[in-house]
Amino acid sequence: MDNYFIVTTPGLESITALELQGLGISPLEIEPGGILVKGELATLYRLNLHLRTASRILARLGNFFRATTFPGLKLRLVALPWERFISPGQPISLRVTCHHSRLYHSDAVARTLLSALEKRLGIPSPLIPASEEDNQASQLIVVRLQDDICTVSVDSSGEPLYKRGYRLAVAKAPLRETLAAAMLIASGWDKNSPLLDPFCGSGTIPIEAALLARSIPPGIHRSFAFMHWSTFDTNLWKSIHGQSSIVNGLIPSILASDRDAGAIRMAQANADRAGVLQDIEFKCQAVSSISPPENPGWIVTNPPYGARLHQGGDLRDLYAQFGNILRQECPGWHLSLLCSDHLLTGQLHLPLETAFSTTNGGIRVRLSRGILPPSN
Repeated sequence: MDNYFIVTTPGLESITALELQGLGISPLEIEPGGILVKGELATLYRLNLHLRTASRILARLGNFFRATTFPGLKLRLVALPWERFISPGQPISLRVTCHHSRLYHSDAVARTLLSALEKRLGIPSPLIPASEEDNQASQLIVVRLQDDICTVSVDSSGEPLYKRGYRLAVAKAPLRETLAAAMLIASGWDKNSPLLDPFCGSGTIPIEAALLARSIPPGIHRSFAFMHWSTFDTNLWKSIHGQSSIVNGLIPSILASDRDAGAIRMAQANADRAGVLQDIEFKCQAVSSISPPENPGWIVTNPPYGARLHQGGDLRDLYAQFGNILRQECPGWHLSLLCSDHLLTGQLHLPLETAFSTTNGGIRVRLSRGILPPSN
C-alpha cells in the first residue's frame, strides 16, 4: 500500500472528496490544495482515470523525514526506492519548495536530489525545466521542505488532469475542465434532468456534463506518466480501462448556447472530439432567446465577469436582464453560476448561496447556487 496525494485547485477539495466517496475511497487527510489517500496500484490507476476535479496525482516516496543538513538530506534521498518510478538516465523535472526550514535554498536542494539520484541509479538523470502546461518529456519529482520536514513525491499523471484531450479550440476566457466538472457536481445535477448553459463559450460545461451523464471517465482517451514506470502493470491497467469503457447509453437534454458564432463552432468541434456532439444541442443565440424545456432542470453557467468585461459594456445590466429572463423562462429550475463579483450576482435578485470559492485564471471566483422561484 502506498500513499497518494491528490492535488486540487484550492477550494475544490470538498468536491474531489465527493468523487472519492463515489469511487469507494476514503481520504486519510484533507488539506488546502489536496487530499491524501492510501491504496494499491489499482487505486492509483483509478484515481487518474476517473477523477474529474483533480489536477494531478502524486505518489509519495517513503515516510516524511527530518532534514537539517545537506549531507543528511542526501543520505535519506539515496535510500528512497527511485527505481520503482525512474529508469537510469531518464530525464526528470523538479519542483522544489522550502518554507521555514534550515535548508532554505531550493536550488541547493535540487542539486542534492540530482546527486542522490545518480548515486542510487548509477548514471546522471538529465534535468528538464518543469512546466505546468507541458510535462510530457520528463518524470516530474516534487520536493517540499516545511519546518525541516521533507516530503518527496513522484507525479503519476504527466500532463495536468484537466487536459482531457478534446479541447483544442478555445474561446475567450476558457474554463478549465476540472472547474467545469466541479461546478456540475456542486450544483447537485441529477444527470437525468435537462441541463442548460446559456453562456457556453467553447463548450466545456456541456461537454463535461455529457461525459458525466454517460459515465465516461475523463481520462479515457489520454496517457499518464505511470505508464512509463517499471512497476506499471499492463494487464491491470487494461482491466480497469476496459471496465470503464462500458458507458451509460442514456442521456438527458443538454442545451448550450452563446451569442458568439465562432464560440459555437469551437464548442461543436470540441464536443465532436470528446465523442458527445450528438448529446448536446448547440445554438447561436443571445441569452434573451433561450427556450428551455418545460420540465425543470439545472442551469450551470459561467457568464462574463471581472477581467472578461467587454469594452464599453456594463455587466450589471446583463446580470439584471439575465435574472429577469430566469424568473420568466425557468421557474423552479436549479441555478449554479460562477462569478467573481457579488455585486454582479446581486443584480440577479435571486436567493443564492455559495457552494465553493476558488480561482479561475488567477481571479477569485465563487459558485453561487439556488432554486428559481416557481411561477405564480
